[in-house]
Amino acid sequence: MRKSALVTGASRGIGRAVAAALAGEGWAVCVNFLERREAAGELVQELRARGCAAMAFQADAADRAAVEAMVRAASEELGPVELLVNNAGISHQGLFQDTDDETWDRLLAVNLTGPRNAIRAVLPHMLGEKRGCIVNISSIWGLRGGSCEAAYAAAKAGLVGLTRSLALELAPSGIRVNCVAPGCVDTDMMRVLSGETRAMLAEETPLGRLGRPEDIAQAVAFLASDRAAFITGQVLTADGGFIV
Repeated sequence: MRKSALVTGASRGIGRAVAAALAGEGWAVCVNFLERREAAGELVQELRARGCAAMAFQADAADRAAVEAMVRAASEELGPVELLVNNAGISHQGLFQDTDDETWDRLLAVNLTGPRNAIRAVLPHMLGEKRGCIVNISSIWGLRGGSCEAAYAAAKAGLVGLTRSLALELAPSGIRVNCVAPGCVDTDMMRVLSGETRAMLAEETPLGRLGRPEDIAQAVAFLASDRAAFITGQVLTADGGFIV
């Protein structure tokens, strides 16, 4: 049976690179998107042109019913989901006391409840088969905190706690749960910052540059592979040494 992977938030940036890397390693890939239908469709066409099985599905990670429908569709078209990469995320910059309830709730809904929704949807098959792999995408800000990014950092810290807790809970069922914490990566989320700020972050990174989406994708591909068969409950920080 073909092995299938679901990557949330895969129409651009890190998610897009992850989907491409996994396809290159033999996974059939479901490309989740929310708004960028054209970009998701282009990625699916690229993967199919390479001989890889792929599909796109629109769903809001925060909408449990939509996520469950996505997992059903992916399982029917590509095969049961045996790898879940929780990448979908949104950010917000602003003082904590200026962050309104709507913004706070939305950041937690997408960045923390979203992964919970996807995990709940894929777990029945994984538990039945006693195998499976989950990789959550957190952030270095979830490990060290981020000034003017309290809601985002709190959600990403919660994702680290969820990773470690589920790793313990699901290990007896042969399911591995790990986390990648990217540093400063050159994506659309980073490009909202000024060029001066981005240059400063690159300078503060010991390796002397911003990360590339492909850098994170390779970390995910490793954790998803048999090369990481004895690794669970870990947070792999891919940040160029930023928080050493």
